[in-house]
Amino acid sequence: MPRIQAESNAAQRALTQRRILDAFGELLFTRGLPGLTMTDVARQAGIGRTAVYNYYADLEELLIGYALDETGRFLTELKDGLAALDNPVDRLAVYVRAQVEDLSRRHLPPGPAMRAVLSPSSFAKLGDHVGELNAVLRGILRACMDQGYIPRADLEELAQLVLGSLAASADRGRKEPDPAASQEHTEATVRFIQRGVGARFDESGRPVRG
Repeated sequence: MPRIQAESNAAQRALTQRRILDAFGELLFTRGLPGLTMTDVARQAGIGRTAVYNYYADLEELLIGYALDETGRFLTELKDGLAALDNPVDRLAVYVRAQVEDLSRRHLPPGPAMRAVLSPSSFAKLGDHVGELNAVLRGILRACMDQGYIPRADLEELAQLVLGSLAASADRGRKEPDPAASQEHTEATVRFIQRGVGARFDESGRPVRG
């Protein structure tokens, strides 16, 4: 009996925390970060203000918790999608597509805004997740070069080129209200980045070695 109770308590805590994070994300999307309070989050989540403080000491801790949760879930889904593919150029397409779609709908403030409200130690925690995401990209680009799908180039410079293109594309994607046009924009970004790093394709659109 005590064991069942412990599992039930853990499940309840996880559910409450999920409600807090979801409420916070919704408020970020609808209102933005400036002026947001823990009371607003509690009201949106439908729980008491004190309950929110049982999970997060302040808004900064809640923001970093939400950011880590969002990034962690994205990384898991991305890696699952990449695992199903062997061709590195196809994997690059999955990476770019996922990043554009995620960045276009993400509720998180941009990096400079995050740095302005987070302490250096909290911002560093985010950097660990971003670093892991960038490592995935470098691994894909390295495989493209090793397998002869793109020309040899400086890996870090190539990764920065891709990341810069992604940021610009996502910014435009946020302003595109039409789903069909947004999808077309995403696919155009995928092919633009693939060709930008030197990928080539046959008449059927399959990647070919140079």
